Amino acid sequence: MASSLTVADVERIAALAHLELTAEEKALFTRQLADILAYAEQVQAVDTSGVPATAHVHAERSEREDEPRPSLPREEALANAPDPAPDAGLFRVPRVIT
Repeated sequence: MASSLTVADVERIAALAHLELTAEEKALFTRQLADILAYAEQVQAVDTSGVPATAHVHAERSEREDEPRPSLPREEALANAPDPAPDAGLFRVPRVIT
């Protein structure tokens, strides 16, 4: 599959990603993507039949139990805010959606 990658394939991928590439970039990315696909083929060729399937790399649980405990008092937390709304008990933040 990697050997069949062409500049036209890279142009199609670039168009899907709305990228404008120079001729040099197209040639470079064709080689780089072909190398990546060749490596992926090598990884797929590795015999893993004797390796048990795993759902997580850590077999034992490492998180602490979720136990309620006292938190910072609201007044103390708002005292450090640059623009608090103490009457409402909230932090004011700049608008990010217009």
